[in-house]
Amino acid sequence: MVKLMVQQTTKAPIRDYVCLVKGCARRKALAEGKQVHALIIHSKLDSNIFLANNLIDMYSKCGSVSDAHKVFSAMPQRNVFSWTAIISGYADSGQGVEAINLFQQMQETGIPPDKVAFVVVLKVCARITALEQGKQLHSDIIKSSFESDLIVANTLVDMYAKCGCTEDARELFNNMKERDVVSWNVMIAGYAQNGLGKEALALYEQMQREGVQPSRVTFVVLLKACASIAALEQGKQLHSDIIKRGFGLDVIVRSTLVDMYAKCGCLEDARELFNNMSERNVVLWTLMIAGYAQNGLCKEALALYEQMQQEAVLPNNVTFAVLLKACASIAALEQGKQLHLHIIKRGFESDVIVRSTLVDMYAKCGCTKYARELFNNMSERDVVSWNVMIAGYAQNGLVKEALALHEQMKQEGVQPDDVTFVVLLKACASIAALEQGKQLRSDIIKRGLEWDLIVANTLVDMYSKCGCTVDARELFNNMIERDVVSWNVMIAGYAQNGLGKEALALYEQMKQEGLQPNNVTYICVLSACSHSGLIDKGLHLFDSMCKDLGVTPTLEHYACMVDLLGRAGCLADAEDFIIRLPIQPDSVIWRTLLGAARNYGHVEIGRRAFDCVMKLEPENASDYVLLSNIYAAAGRMDEVAKIRKEMKDIGVKKVPGCSWIEVDKQVHTFVGGDASHPQSKKIFAELDRLVGLMKEAGYTPDLSFVLDDMEDEEKEIALCKHSEKLAIAFGLISTPSGTPIRIKKNLHMCGDCHNATKIISKIMGRDISVMDANRFHHFKNGVCSCGDYW
Repeated sequence: MVKLMVQQTTKAPIRDYVCLVKGCARRKALAEGKQVHALIIHSKLDSNIFLANNLIDMYSKCGSVSDAHKVFSAMPQRNVFSWTAIISGYADSGQGVEAINLFQQMQETGIPPDKVAFVVVLKVCARITALEQGKQLHSDIIKSSFESDLIVANTLVDMYAKCGCTEDARELFNNMKERDVVSWNVMIAGYAQNGLGKEALALYEQMQREGVQPSRVTFVVLLKACASIAALEQGKQLHSDIIKRGFGLDVIVRSTLVDMYAKCGCLEDARELFNNMSERNVVLWTLMIAGYAQNGLCKEALALYEQMQQEAVLPNNVTFAVLLKACASIAALEQGKQLHLHIIKRGFESDVIVRSTLVDMYAKCGCTKYARELFNNMSERDVVSWNVMIAGYAQNGLVKEALALHEQMKQEGVQPDDVTFVVLLKACASIAALEQGKQLRSDIIKRGLEWDLIVANTLVDMYSKCGCTVDARELFNNMIERDVVSWNVMIAGYAQNGLGKEALALYEQMKQEGLQPNNVTYICVLSACSHSGLIDKGLHLFDSMCKDLGVTPTLEHYACMVDLLGRAGCLADAEDFIIRLPIQPDSVIWRTLLGAARNYGHVEIGRRAFDCVMKLEPENASDYVLLSNIYAAAGRMDEVAKIRKEMKDIGVKKVPGCSWIEVDKQVHTFVGGDASHPQSKKIFAELDRLVGLMKEAGYTPDLSFVLDDMEDEEKEIALCKHSEKLAIAFGLISTPSGTPIRIKKNLHMCGDCHNATKIISKIMGRDISVMDANRFHHFKNGVCSCGDYW
């Protein structure tokens, strides 16, 4: 019809043009729509307000808001429908702010909005969480007497709920003179979207009591609420209601049921539903794959993808994102590479979500170089993409690279969000980079995120892990909002710094303020007792936790108890405790006993603990090193040689000691025996000078910490090159006299380095803090804060 009219330049009645324009809008036929527009202009009907309104609607629905605006701007007269059409166009294209501005312009011109205009702009406010504008609209709606209109009232409830104001939404809902099933669905969804799953389910109960028939949407929303809070029993009851109401065969409801069962950990029920579905689309396959991945069954997720391919179901971008996350979680690099090929074949490589997940997968599989190459080649990078790459560096211990990328991010005008700062703060904490952490805090304040709960918790953690418990506590005290994580982080901070009494006092304060401690709280408090030698307090707390508070101990709690007894030298009691455990001990528990045996030189218990660890985790190099240390301390070098040979035969390599020190906001890394630092000559000269001074002060190298078969003189040189000693020497030559030195080490600090650092702190008059794999050691004037109890 359009082609014919163009060829004949036929003039038609207005009603025919309206039909054609609406047809183009329905089919999203932009090219034909423009041809019709040209015919309208040729017919000199472009000033007709009715036709112009339909043209605005057509261009908007075809995705060309700029053309819609041209028509709107050229109109000699506009009515409420003209304004509503252009506002809807901007709203549907995701330009919410522009839509709100146009609505305000309409009001300024004196044209009163109708209920359709109010509904459109309320939906915009809901989508972009523009609460203040939403409240102003509410006031205008009351003045216009539209508040009692059912559709307007439902949209108001939805706006308040999506802006996080569930109490206001509920008040509106309760005061509605008329409510339909949509009203109930909107309020139930509002609760569910705000994490109030219990309230959503309670409202469903009220809905049933009032005799309102639930719809398919009701059940979909409720099942998602159950999934979010793992409410399996309520989910099963809903399943029963779904069958009774005749929605059991509905594809969307059934897919949401699969998702609910999977997220509640019932994968057998989810798979049974999945298998019995006659129609399985890509969404359903993706949900089932995600169910396996979310429950840690990543191999099963990948196997289901193979079946999906065999059944010729084409994956979408979400499918690939889920599968890549599964590969990342188990470091399945080869499967990840295979997926990458499939992504290229399916044309999803340029998809921002897929590309970001690819970067994440390669980074988590240790391929940061290739991850960065992918990141650099992205045509479009949002804040999520930057966060993924920054996190990839941080997770692989490349903190300098993570911080440098953050600087590049700012230079390119991308604003960091709360996730960016959380990742970077954790990276700083991992290497005790205090100055960098302080700079990040300054950036956080500028961005107005200082009192974001997760960011604030991470700041407290960063200060604690950098040994600044006073600063951490000040931040903690000033927090506007605190959750159980906040308390746990501060208690753990005290524990890591050997401040057991402060940790216990904070635990008591937590209970006094009415907060319920969780499993992690007890792990933190028990760890504090262990690191501070508060054995009686720890035993009492554990006993009370089990008997009085009804907490079922986990493997982590049992490991804390073994550590508590082991550090106190009660090795036989610790071993007996493990033997009597009601659950199978893991490698961590036996390794904890092995470490205690190393500290106290108990060969027999050490050997038994080692044998038990080997049955559970035979390829961890640290266990061989601990047993070697025990034998070396006992002078049984033949056994040391056997262990070294066994390590070589099975290919187990010792993790090299690595230490970090921050000087002038630059992080320097030292590996044991490494001479690659630009100032190595000065560092080794300083070490030679220090050793001489230390020996004059009574230092004798403990050669039992060198396991290599070499002469004593060579062993002494090897001890001198331990990573923390290199970092301390660098700190001494790079900072003014009297400046505190702060170091992070990846492994447990050896006894020789511990003794040496005590002496260095005294002869050099420096406060030296070393955060090793277990705790903080604060050395001052020849004394360590751990009291040699570590």
